[in-house]
Amino acid sequence: MAEDRRRPGGGAPDAEPTEVRTPFSEDEQRALREAFAAGTPARCPRCATAMTARAIGGGSFGLGYARRREWLMCPTCRRSVMFDIARGTRN
Repeated sequence: MAEDRRRPGGGAPDAEPTEVRTPFSEDEQRALREAFAAGTPARCPRCATAMTARAIGGGSFGLGYARRREWLMCPTCRRSVMFDIARGTRN
């Protein structure tokens, strides 16, 4: 019988144990941020799939600022990058 590699609580099977998902390089992250800022659909630099964007709010109540972040996720290879929209940086 095949081994069940489902995550606890259901969901898709985990990746193969030998598969290592290396994060995007600094150059790849920069290209993704620039594509997003230009309004161009961001494509994953590893597998060329259109990336899914999710806006993430930030900051706390009472602070004089609120951070606006964007999280780009690849639905195929499951890599992602998050950056601050105003600053154009990862932090």
